[in-house]
Amino acid sequence: MKKQEINLTTAQFAAIHEVNPRTLHYYDSVGLFFPERKGENQYRYYTSRQSIDFEYIRMLKELNMSIREIRSYVQEPGPDKFMDLADKKINEINREIQKLEKTKEVLKIRKEQLAVCRRVKDVLIEVKELPEERSRVIPFDIKEENLKDLFSYAKECWGIEQCRMGIGSYISVDKVRKKQFERYDGVFSPALKTEKGGEVLIRKKGLCLCGYQRGIWNRLPELYEKMLAFAEQKNLILKGFAFESGMNDFAIADENDYVTRVVIPVEEPLLQGR
Repeated sequence: MKKQEINLTTAQFAAIHEVNPRTLHYYDSVGLFFPERKGENQYRYYTSRQSIDFEYIRMLKELNMSIREIRSYVQEPGPDKFMDLADKKINEINREIQKLEKTKEVLKIRKEQLAVCRRVKDVLIEVKELPEERSRVIPFDIKEENLKDLFSYAKECWGIEQCRMGIGSYISVDKVRKKQFERYDGVFSPALKTEKGGEVLIRKKGLCLCGYQRGIWNRLPELYEKMLAFAEQKNLILKGFAFESGMNDFAIADENDYVTRVVIPVEEPLLQGR
């Protein structure tokens, strides 16, 4: 026995699909989706079997298809046409997922950095075992007149998602000892796990001397002096590069609350018997 079709008013159909009735009026006016019939009272009636068609239209709209593109498909649907459409949108979704994964990684790291900043009242120096960190690096002459071009240059080299990880600078330990801060070795950004290629500098897993300082960037020479004194007192041999990075520039209103972190790898002593 044939089931009787259920007629739904615009308000009822809109309520079922949790949309504004004006959306249905608009779709009708542009020839995208319209009522199955009109009653003698000129009321518009949708049928329950139209629900699936409407949800597919909503899905295509959520996939950033224009009204014109959706209408073109709806007016002349077909298996091959749908397969091509599905392949295109699956590829777009995969690219969006990758982009969101990068954003998620940035947010997680930023949260961890803010948690560290809460411990820094003025200067904090400690020795920590750190995991391996891969950094995207580019040579850059960090002079005041060049800083205005830094972000544009980094964006061109790395892309915007990588820049959101933060941009720091690195300088050799030898230059730090000689107080030669007028010329750094370059700039870096902690490499996104999803990124491959490009020049990468690897700081291997192991002990690192970590220094944190709250206040304006010009205080960094003071932090380095304290870190070198700490290393000498603890008989630590520093090696490689010192990596400087801002920890909370995205979450403060006063530059005096700015926290800078400096990480310098430590030469670990050989164990007896090796």
